[in-house]
Amino acid sequence: MEDILFSRAVFENALYFLALLNPASKIFLLASQKPAFTKKEIWRISVKSSIVALIMLLIFSVIGQFLLEHVFRVQIYSLKVAGGIVLFIIGLTAVRKGVFFQKDQQEHQGQVGPEDDISIVPLAAPLIAGPGTITAVISFAATVGFFQTALALSIAILGNFLFMVASAQIGKILEKFYATGPLIRITGLIVAAVSVQMILDGAREWLRSINFT
Repeated sequence: MEDILFSRAVFENALYFLALLNPASKIFLLASQKPAFTKKEIWRISVKSSIVALIMLLIFSVIGQFLLEHVFRVQIYSLKVAGGIVLFIIGLTAVRKGVFFQKDQQEHQGQVGPEDDISIVPLAAPLIAGPGTITAVISFAATVGFFQTALALSIAILGNFLFMVASAQIGKILEKFYATGPLIRITGLIVAAVSVQMILDGAREWLRSINFT
């Protein structure tokens, strides 16, 4: 019974992490490059960015709470509120404009050369290891432990990796049915909802800390 509950918790947490990772933003970025990346380049980009982001997030899950509370004197609930606000802005931009990036950023990214130019920035950070994901791994590690957090995070990044590898094919299908804009807006709404929940959780923890509730 405990194994079933553990597996269910890991699966649910992995889905939550996957929502924060927002695979649609990676599909849009990789599929919109001019000239288009080859399959080999997309594979290299996906592998490198996923590994780097996973290492970064695992490090945050181990030492993040210590750094926050003992070095920067910041509580986790403050990080949740701040991360939620940043994530909300990203989601709101997607809902309003149908893009995850501003136009000037898109034009700059459309001029990239070698795949290494985007594998670390912006893919590994901040698109994969972004404010929402960093906040989540620190919070989860503090509440459910490192092992469960690392397992759920690894599953989520693997899922995101598979979407990235197939980004060219997915992008063509979405363009064929004119579904890119609607999908980005729907995903942006989900991201915004997740960010609001993150802010509310942080506010609830703050109120609890001052014995308000």
